[in-house]
Amino acid sequence: MAIQLISLNPLLSSPTKQNLVHIQCRNSIFLPRRSQLNVTAAASVPWEDRLPANAVRRKRDPSWRGGFSLGVDLGLSRTGVALSKGFSVRPLTVLELRGQKLELRLLDIAEKQEVDEFIVGLPKCSKGRETEQSNKVRSVAGRLAVLAAERGWRVYLQDEHGTSAEALDHMIAKGLGKSARAGEIDAYAAMKVLERYFSRCGEGVELVVPKQLEVQNKLLKGPPKDADFYPE
Repeated sequence: MAIQLISLNPLLSSPTKQNLVHIQCRNSIFLPRRSQLNVTAAASVPWEDRLPANAVRRKRDPSWRGGFSLGVDLGLSRTGVALSKGFSVRPLTVLELRGQKLELRLLDIAEKQEVDEFIVGLPKCSKGRETEQSNKVRSVAGRLAVLAAERGWRVYLQDEHGTSAEALDHMIAKGLGKSARAGEIDAYAAMKVLERYFSRCGEGVELVVPKQLEVQNKLLKGPPKDADFYPE
């Protein structure tokens, strides 16, 4: 997938090194959390400080009890989904959907489970380089990020290398039979993506930021506050 460079500063007539970001798809930009840029005109606070991931919040405050996460393991025909609520991480379901139907179903699950972030597994090789499948995952994650941001939800990419093997070992150790493993391995792989994300306290994940400013503002605003966590 072609990468386009754009300037985030409308006052500059030509892009400079400090004002360039990589555009990975038509709808969204992918910003490494250590180098995120705030594209709002009002402030220059990095995205990582404005929108800390749940794993980062938990590291800063172990007693923090808000924020649920949905793990997503995207495949060619099957997508595994896992859920984290507090310190509990579990496989949830396997979806045999693609395209817009998949994205809308993920949003529906997120709403029902009251999550506020998606952790999407990004395929990489053993040397840490991205693969051909990585571009496809980025494309889906980009579209999902636009839809999620409309609700104030965040989408992150997490290195998933080796999580399928970890999921298989976990299922064998749990005593699941061959048939059960074949039907549920994608959901367990999504669970392993979530476990890695939390074990690393969000280190190395990428925040997927929609490039439309009006959508970014909704992302910054976040979801409506839950009265159970934020009583008036």
